[in-house]
Amino acid sequence: MPFRPELLKLAETVLSEARARTLRIVTAESCTGGLVAAVLTEIPGSSDVLQQGWVTYSNESKQQELGVPEDTLRMFGAVSEATARAMAHGALQHGQADVSVSVTGVAGPGGGTAEKPVGLVHFAAARRGREIEHEERRFGPLSRHEIRMASVEVALNLLRRMVQ
Repeated sequence: MPFRPELLKLAETVLSEARARTLRIVTAESCTGGLVAAVLTEIPGSSDVLQQGWVTYSNESKQQELGVPEDTLRMFGAVSEATARAMAHGALQHGQADVSVSVTGVAGPGGGTAEKPVGLVHFAAARRGREIEHEERRFGPLSRHEIRMASVEVALNLLRRMVQ
């Protein structure tokens, strides 16, 4: 899948800024299915910054791979601020890195509810020694592809702020 030039430029900037500060990055993705890691690895030399990525699509994988508490998933659901924060925290704890980003949401076209409609996506980023940052986006009635690509852009911008 070819990425838009703007996304590639943003990924290049994130990697360059992380490299300048000798920061290593990990990703924890659900609805984006690894696209954040994919756009980062489109950039030559990314292996000195990107350490690893998790695609934790099921609740079980979020628990097993990232240590997201079962209570968090039961109380708030997979698409929630609490889960996004737990994913970012877990990725940082389980990976050999300094910065993490997580994405969890409803990309559609089905699966939405009145409370959690299609296009609702939660993001979190963690950096050792800092508070976890969270963002919520409601992309609205976009296609699945558009929601996923918009989510990649938000995640990269969140990463960029974390590596600065």
